[in-house]
Amino acid sequence: MNAVPAVVVAAPASGSGKTTVSTGLIGALRAAGHRVAPFKVGPDYIDPGYHAVAAGTVGRNLDPNLVGADLVGPLFAAGSAGADIAVVEGVMGLFDGRILADSASSDDPAGFGSTAHVARLIGAPVVLVVDASGHSQSLAATLHGFIGFDPSVRIVGVILNRVGSDRHESVLRQACARVGLPVVGVLRRNPALQVPSRHLGLIPAAERRDDAVRAVDAMTATIGAALDLPAIVAAARTRAAQSTAAWSPHEAVADGAPATGARKPVVAVAGGAAFTFGYAEHRELLVAAGADVVGFDPLHDPLPPDTDAVVIGGGFPEEHAEALSANEPLRAGLADHAGAGRPIVAECAGLLYLARELDGHPMAGVIDVVGRFTDTLTLGYRDAVAVTDSAAFAEGQRVTGHEFHRSTVIGGAHLRPAWAWRDHVGVAGTHGYANGAVHASYLHVHPAGNPTAVARFVAAARKVASGSSLDVAAERAG
Repeated sequence: MNAVPAVVVAAPASGSGKTTVSTGLIGALRAAGHRVAPFKVGPDYIDPGYHAVAAGTVGRNLDPNLVGADLVGPLFAAGSAGADIAVVEGVMGLFDGRILADSASSDDPAGFGSTAHVARLIGAPVVLVVDASGHSQSLAATLHGFIGFDPSVRIVGVILNRVGSDRHESVLRQACARVGLPVVGVLRRNPALQVPSRHLGLIPAAERRDDAVRAVDAMTATIGAALDLPAIVAAARTRAAQSTAAWSPHEAVADGAPATGARKPVVAVAGGAAFTFGYAEHRELLVAAGADVVGFDPLHDPLPPDTDAVVIGGGFPEEHAEALSANEPLRAGLADHAGAGRPIVAECAGLLYLARELDGHPMAGVIDVVGRFTDTLTLGYRDAVAVTDSAAFAEGQRVTGHEFHRSTVIGGAHLRPAWAWRDHVGVAGTHGYANGAVHASYLHVHPAGNPTAVARFVAAARKVASGSSLDVAAERAG
């Protein structure tokens, strides 16, 4: 029985201050002696990094689109084990979810994968963060609409953000009282609480390091003083207890786990400032499938000794292209690794790093394409099918993934694609690149939603560790 108290921090719209409030709330609860489990609704990698700094433990995602609605409860139960309270930061507006072809005909007022959807799945109450800078008495009508739009979503309180004055606060409190919602926090306009951003949103905490810690400390102090923590904890305790069993990485890859005594293959996972995107469950599944997981920083490190397989996730290589290019031993090591038929899985930033070059800087040259940063944002969920066998995915395997980038790759028409999907207007196309050993594309997938791919990848690494190699097409850059 999972009865960990939980509260969902939502908002009427993006830009209302959810991340600042959530991070400060997590930090304030921790400072008050709570063991906090932090979560983020949706595929976002950056916000959980700040949550982790505030909580002192890993931040996790809850995304029905990437893992399926049935897995959200078990993942929440696993991620909140050992905690005495959980804070779940929402995504966009409370009811904003994936826009599907049949969304207009759906009887469910909450969009699929929305904050409201996840709140219902885990039985948690919602606290609404409102950007009050443009509100007065009409706030009551806004709140009335949110309360009545989907009665199955329990909105239990309001945090008033960007309040201008004592008089403004008084009017807003009266508006909240008219609809019966208690005010559980008031924040005045404070530019000092803004977290630096760039082209894809907030700068990841892993890149800011000491600055990120100072920013989180400031959020914790300011927001902790502005919120009614006892009221929020009391609201969290109204979460409905669920009988959902916790997700287990060992059970998820049970069919692909090695026999007892088998040699553990070494899987090197890229990290550091350039590659900050990843889900906590990935490493857990790799270990459960029998891998010895070793981290490395492509800005400085060579390929770890005895590496059998490599994972290069997402991040911001365009911000570190010169330093990545300067690490010639690693670039050469990756090219040799791939040429020898050893497995590599790369997502988004990893794809760019495996290219011949990125914005004129030489990269690993594993894939015969050129990466370029652009002004165009590509963003959205994709229902994809693998069209080439690789170390991670079998031809015909279907996944739902997510794209999020402002770059493109040029060339590669002579290479075998990794995926096929239809875009938002129904146009079919192929994407990414794959062969027997290498799978690289812009598509981010959640490993917990695709555990067979992790087991397959570790099995490929184990094959390499035993002295074999995988079939490789001639796709290296010349």
